[in-house]
Parts: sequence; C-alpha cells; structure tokens
Amino acid sequence: MTSSAPPPTAPHNGHPGKTPLGVAAIGYAFMGKAHSNAWRNVASFFDVPAFEQKVLVGRDAAEVAFAAGKYGWAEWATDWRSVINRDDIDIVDICAPGWMHAEIAVAALAAGKHVLVEKPLANNLAEAELMTAAAVNARARGVQSMIGFNYRRVPALALARELIAEGRLGTVRHVRAAYLQDWLSDAESPMTWRLRKETAGSGALGDIASHAIDQIQHLTGQTILESSGVLRTFVTRRPGPDGPEEVTVDDAVWGTFWLTGDMGASVEASRVATGQKNSLQIEIYGTGGSLMFDLENLNELMFLDATAPVREQGFRRILVNEPEHLYMGAWWPQGHVIGWEHTFTHQIRDFLTAIASGEAPSPSFEEGLQVQRVLAAVETSANNQSTITVVEDASLFTEGA
Repeated sequence: MTSSAPPPTAPHNGHPGKTPLGVAAIGYAFMGKAHSNAWRNVASFFDVPAFEQKVLVGRDAAEVAFAAGKYGWAEWATDWRSVINRDDIDIVDICAPGWMHAEIAVAALAAGKHVLVEKPLANNLAEAELMTAAAVNARARGVQSMIGFNYRRVPALALARELIAEGRLGTVRHVRAAYLQDWLSDAESPMTWRLRKETAGSGALGDIASHAIDQIQHLTGQTILESSGVLRTFVTRRPGPDGPEEVTVDDAVWGTFWLTGDMGASVEASRVATGQKNSLQIEIYGTGGSLMFDLENLNELMFLDATAPVREQGFRRILVNEPEHLYMGAWWPQGHVIGWEHTFTHQIRDFLTAIASGEAPSPSFEEGLQVQRVLAAVETSANNQSTITVVEDASLFTEGA
C-alpha cells in the first residue's frame, strides 16, 4: 500500500533520493496494532514523505498473516533478520516486547535502516547503552533512530511544554506524576510475558512509570540527578497454563527525584489501582502558575495564572483543539476531540519528517538511555533501601478500637 502523500522535498539521508520508503513493523499485538493504525492513517492527514507498508513480522505465521491483511501491510513474515536486510526496507518499527529490542535495533541500524522502537528503550541498562552506541554510530551515516514515548505527542502536553518554556509558570519548583491502571487488580488475572523479569525487564516501573519520568524531564527541560524508590509486588503468583507461576516484576512503584534547576518531583505508578483504567496525571507547580493534566481527559489542560489578582485566580480549562495547537490543524474543526491513538499518528509524522529533513528526531536513543538510567536507579534504590521502625508494637494502637 502506497500513501498518496507527495514525495519528500529533500532526499532522506542513507538512501538519497529514494521514494517511497519501505516500512517493516516487527510485532502485531497491542503496540503493533497501534503503530499499524498510525502508519495506515498518517498520510491522510499530514504531508509526509511517501512510504509503503511493506511487511509485518511476527512469530506466529497464522496470526501475523491475519494481522497483516487487517492492518494494511502488503506482506507478512516470521523472520525479522531476513526482513531487515531487504533492499526495499528503509524503516524498521520495533513493536516487539522489550527483551527483543536490543538485538533487533542494533542489527537494523547496522543494516542502514532507520529505527523506531517502543519504550522503554530496553530491558536493562547494559542493553540500552549498547543500543545508544549503535544509534550514535548510525546517525553519523545519516541513519536516524527514535524511541516511542508517544505521550510527547499529546497536543495538551505539547502546549504545557510551550507554556513552561515561555515562562508562564515562573520557576518550576516541583512536579507530581501518577500513572495508574487496574488491569492486574484481580489476583486471578493470568500470567503474561509482562509479569516475567526475563521478558519484561520490570513491571509498572518500565511499563508506565517510564512515561511519567520522560514527561517530567521533557516538560520542564530539566534532568533527573538523584532518585530513590520503592517497588512492591502485591500478587506474587498468578495462574499460568500449567499452574501457578511466580511473578518476578513489580506491581507498583513510588519514586522521588531531584532535578537540575533545583526542582523536585515524585512519581507513582501502579497496575493494581482498582478503578483506574489508564490515568496519567501530571501536576506542575511554579512560582508564577500551575498546570494539571489527566490522560483520561487528554484534550484538556488546566492552567492557573498566579500572576493574576488573587480574587481572579483559579484553574481554568483549556480545550486543546484549536488549529494553533500543535498537530491539531490536520484534524477536525475546533471542539471535535481526538483520542489516544492519534498520539501514534503524530509520532509517525514526526519520525518521517525527521528522516526527510536529515535532522535527528526526538526523543533520541540518548534520551531513552537517560530514562533507562533513572529506572535502574529506582530499582537499585528499592533493592538497597533501609527500613526505619517507627512503632515497635502496632497492637498498642489497635487495642480497644
């Protein structure tokens, strides 16, 4: 399938003058579906370099064949190694589980393919460092790479970043972020690869806290210097196909951070927060104002202008649907909201634009590595923490209750 978008105004580095670009996506499940939807729709709304959805890769032949037809891919394959070495493939979009990221990304970059990879960058710090070194070397040859922190592409959060950069909040003092889900609240929820350390790397920490950590640094323009954390696994065994299996990752995480700019931050992430479906809540407090955002209301940003007279102060709702807001001019008339899936479309748009211009896209693998370092620091802190006993005998406070 070839999009109707015009060819790029400048040849993309690594394959001068070539158009359309051939795309291969590796993975067809949750993220593969989200990315495929973006590839299928991006050229209908944005002016991007021409490309073709060449091949979808997955391990199960029957399943990936079905998904390829459903999601608009011309072909399907089960061997990613043969695909990344094809001359008609220019972009490799890695939607596979984290334990596969490093091997695929390093090989694809070495083969001269532009690489987009889902977050977190890898399952551990060593793999993330290896991937980043490969990305830096490839960039010198005109081969681009980007990590998929798609919430950077929420127009309301893009506006929040603009307001902070413009000084509308004054000096940012602290940020609170909470990413809460409940899909593991039921102790009988079955075992999956996301609950095994060898395949997932971590639980809520890498899966969703990574988004919050990236947003803290991206929105404020500051870098995390110090961190401490606590990890908890509330359900230690879950039903597997052959009986109960041990859960080897965290269900929830709490972290506190100190950043450049003399700024503090806290992150809470949970996949057992009953009643919370997919709520990323961010609060940013500055000397001149504050911002609040909730992903479950992703078209809205709450803004308080603390420079206004006290009697007029209060959070006001900004509906981020105007053509002046980043990305929104390509979509619907004002007031017609967009959804979660649009962030992936914006992500593909930005990646294709960067390839066409020859400019390094953001977030880069280096930015992904910085988040990975924070994740590793939280995990180390959680493993090495000391516990101070405050009350020796809790029964003293329950007797007679």
